Amino acid sequence: MTSSCRSCGRDLDTTFCDLGMSPLANSYIEPGHFEDPEVFYPLHVFVCSSCLLVQLPEHASASDIFSDYAYFSSVSSSWLDHARRYTVEMIERFGFGPDSHVVEIASNDGYLLQYFVEQGVPVLGVEPAANVAEVARDKGIPTEVAFFGTETATRLRDAGHSPDLVLGNNVLAHVPDLNDFVSGLQILLGPTGVITMEFPHLLQLMRFNQFDTIYHEHFSYFSFLVVRQVFANHGLRMFDVDQVPTHGGSLRIFACHTEDTTHTETPRVQALLDDEAAAGLDRLDGYTSFPEQVAATKRALLTFLIDAKQNGKSVVAYGAPAKGNTLLNACGVRSDLIDFTVDRSPHKQGRLLPGTRLPIHAPEAIADAKPDYVLILPWNLRDEIVGEMAHIREWGGRFAVPIPTLSVLG
Repeated sequence: MTSSCRSCGRDLDTTFCDLGMSPLANSYIEPGHFEDPEVFYPLHVFVCSSCLLVQLPEHASASDIFSDYAYFSSVSSSWLDHARRYTVEMIERFGFGPDSHVVEIASNDGYLLQYFVEQGVPVLGVEPAANVAEVARDKGIPTEVAFFGTETATRLRDAGHSPDLVLGNNVLAHVPDLNDFVSGLQILLGPTGVITMEFPHLLQLMRFNQFDTIYHEHFSYFSFLVVRQVFANHGLRMFDVDQVPTHGGSLRIFACHTEDTTHTETPRVQALLDDEAAAGLDRLDGYTSFPEQVAATKRALLTFLIDAKQNGKSVVAYGAPAKGNTLLNACGVRSDLIDFTVDRSPHKQGRLLPGTRLPIHAPEAIADAKPDYVLILPWNLRDEIVGEMAHIREWGGRFAVPIPTLSVLG
């Protein structure tokens, strides 16, 4: 089957990375369903030979993935701190106040909009997962349950919404119909409004071997060069960009209507375009070396786990993130190598990881088991987890981190 580029429509025929077959990364197994079959989908990523968008064909629909979702943003304290800082920065930079209007796309459980509410800024969340949106509403965050695109944007605009800020954190990569989504942003945005979007930076994914961030709910993997052109195709001009440390290195892009002259382009735009060109992201052959990086990481992780078991050492994991599920399934890890994992989210505890079927316990299970190694799956939260679980050193336990290269922390 030939797939087409979701940006320019050209046939996809150049492989970026092939991770084999994998279940949906957030399809956690409910207790009592251990023996039920699972659906595995291809995790084969392509790069468009025309527009250079790195992308995963849509094997599972967005409604299958997001309508009932197990990820709640408020679980991570460091992510809440990031959201709070963002709110302060936006208010200070653009002067948002009681007469402004902020709309967040994929607003999850109100983790970010709550900070605008605290500052008296009117908000609206748009969230496709009804179970998550209900949590936001319980916090007093008005939330529409809907997938965002031109239809939702037109409905909100016709209802009187003309936001001064439209934001989306880790959503742009999650939309299969990219052109409809970005066109929706252009429809909804107020005349002099600002769009900010955050997403993992493809350049960092490649530099630091973050292949575990590839999973079925991430349909696109963006360089700044490509995302800038996608927005330009829909009447939106990128006037600034920040590089932020979240998720192993992300971009925060700033866009406005093409005809809006109130926002001056900063030097950071051209500087980042130059950096990406120097890394080869402006030409197709700059993408061809990634598969060997993936293979090296898989070999290192499996060698570590096998050696640990052969030497009588016990290994458990920390976290049940989507990226961890990609890593474990791509490497063929099962319960013969890792005993179980733990997660702070009560929504995941008591379930099993998809594919690997590792049981998910509360973090206290680590103190009971006293393992020799704790493999940190959400490596982007390494410092937070090492601080939280420092007590494992009381029995000689050590942390292991798989990305960008396998390392064991003293």
